[in-house]
Amino acid sequence: MPEINGERVLADLRALKALAPYESGVHRPTLSPEHVASLKWLETELRAIGHEAKIDGIANVFGISKVTGPKLLGGSHLESQNHAGWLDGPLGVVYALEAARAVKADPAFANCGVDVIACCDEEGHYGFFLGSRSAVDEVDDALIDAAVDRTSGIPMRDALAAAGLAGVPRHIIDPKRYVGFLEAHIEQGDWLEAHDLKIGVVTSIVGIRQYVITTEGVQNHAGTTRMAIRKDAGVAAARIAVAISDQFPALAGERTVWTMGRITLEPGAPAVIPGRAELVLQMRDADNAVLDRLEGKVREIVAEADKSGPCRAAIRQTRRTEPAAMAPHFMDAVRGAAEADVPGRHVDMPSGAGHDAMVFSHHMPSGMLFVPSIGGISHHWTENTSDADIVMGARVYIDAVARLLGA
Repeated sequence: MPEINGERVLADLRALKALAPYESGVHRPTLSPEHVASLKWLETELRAIGHEAKIDGIANVFGISKVTGPKLLGGSHLESQNHAGWLDGPLGVVYALEAARAVKADPAFANCGVDVIACCDEEGHYGFFLGSRSAVDEVDDALIDAAVDRTSGIPMRDALAAAGLAGVPRHIIDPKRYVGFLEAHIEQGDWLEAHDLKIGVVTSIVGIRQYVITTEGVQNHAGTTRMAIRKDAGVAAARIAVAISDQFPALAGERTVWTMGRITLEPGAPAVIPGRAELVLQMRDADNAVLDRLEGKVREIVAEADKSGPCRAAIRQTRRTEPAAMAPHFMDAVRGAAEADVPGRHVDMPSGAGHDAMVFSHHMPSGMLFVPSIGGISHHWTENTSDADIVMGARVYIDAVARLLGA
């Protein structure tokens, strides 16, 4: 079996962290100077092992093996959420990079290769999985033209130009080139740690549906408008939020989650009755039937609120990502690799977070593995995984790669 260098894996992750330090984590939003520096770092490392390496027109990094035999695609993403963790994404990229090195160095795998991809904007600063979707030809130029950074408002085209990528063509992969796609990731939850387990064998990735619920009332003076005649859009939105929280549990599955992550009031002043409110609802489950039930319920709640008044209420869907099942033989490979390295300390589990593997799974066989997250913390600068678990995960990853390449 190809051998990984655990110290090199840790050194690579620390090198990426040093390019964008923030507290004990990183701040590396998509197409920031720190993100671009990480792309160039990876491009250099890929060239050092003899891969054809390039950063394409949407800031995906590709490392392409020159062998003619079986090839596996591996990777994840390099950008971060704002002021967030150092392993979310880079762990999977570095594992794939190390696997490419290890496979190339093993004479038994002389005709096999690992191509590496770092997908741009998995974290959604400009859209939803734009990099991986571009790689499989699901993104057109109009979508990139319309994309703007959710924090700064900078158009993606301007950010790409600032990164030196204006006019650079986007690279589209040929799924038939690969035996499939394998992604490693931190769990971003506490299940593995809480149950003293080391590897999560991902069975599926949740579908995500997102909605904007708006309520329209009458903006008026907070001190002189009698309570009996008010049309307070903020109160109407709050009642809808409470109804969702009260009624969803009876329809949910064991791992269903929903979040009302943003509520905005207009004009948002203490002395003014809100004339308009906006509530963003996101719900996740691996079963479309569950999501269908919840969607039906929230539409019923909003329709009832609109009918009963005193405010108007409406709902529109802004995102729909389908659940993705991982390929059974990929799960078998990860499961077998985990049993060989950490016998009895692995578990089959769904992913509650979206990942690039969900995009690739609709085009080629795909799989994922998780390593433990300390305290279950992610999307925060205290996100961490022990060095021992990082190295252990890299061993399991390369073993799974070897099984899938079948040399």
